[in-house]
Amino acid sequence: MDFTLPPLLTSLVDRGNGLLWGSVLIYLLIGAGLYFTLLTRGIQLRYFGHMFKLLGSSRQSNGGISSFQALSTSLAARVGTGNLAGVAVAIYFGGPGAIFWMWMTAMVGMATSFVESTLAQAYKTDHGDNTFRGGPARYIERGLGLRWLAVLFSICLIIAFGLAFNSVQANSIAQAMEQAFAVPTWAMGLVLMAVVAPIIFGGLKSIAKVAELVVPLMALLYLILALVVVGLNISDLPAAIMTIVRSAFGFEQAAGGSRLRGFPGDYERYSARVIFQ
Repeated sequence: MDFTLPPLLTSLVDRGNGLLWGSVLIYLLIGAGLYFTLLTRGIQLRYFGHMFKLLGSSRQSNGGISSFQALSTSLAARVGTGNLAGVAVAIYFGGPGAIFWMWMTAMVGMATSFVESTLAQAYKTDHGDNTFRGGPARYIERGLGLRWLAVLFSICLIIAFGLAFNSVQANSIAQAMEQAFAVPTWAMGLVLMAVVAPIIFGGLKSIAKVAELVVPLMALLYLILALVVVGLNISDLPAAIMTIVRSAFGFEQAAGGSRLRGFPGDYERYSARVIFQ
């Protein structure tokens, strides 16, 4: 049975979306990325090669999760439907020029992510089982001294990831399996629940171990697929790049690109309301 969101709720989501992305978040996110890029003297460029050198010893751990497992867990939230359908939606919003702004927001977003990760390390707490807990809620509480804001952030995050984001991912998989192989969506939902539930309830170490195996393979297959597509259309590549650059300089293109690609989970944020449609 299909279920559509009430018109009033849809209208509120649209108004909030327009207010945040049209007046607030684009400037804050890109502005913060530029500020941190200047503050760190281009950390994402200066240490790009050093990042790969660190991967050599990233599997070592002292009983907790390794840095490679932590990286894989983080990438699991960044490589998904947003990298595929999100690009198409961004181009729909802003045309070919949106791709240019995806590149730009991703570039400055690296500096923002570095600062966020640094704060998480600075304010993390020992959980007593050779693992640590850190992140925005921790450094909002311990760094800014605003416990109420940390609690509010945590509640919003639970709602977003517990309901919206995961539902979008599950819905995308179920719809794809139904259209490609005629697998009922409810059956695919049960399969996903049976596979994912033991991993989640196994705790952080269980999630990290699975991510360590699945995410590198997923990212590698994604890159190979992208290279194959580019290779099959290599003669059109120069013209495509020129079209992207020529179409890039306009607010609509910037909004489309920064909405969908600059920051993790942005595609899911815009797709959440179609879960039940």
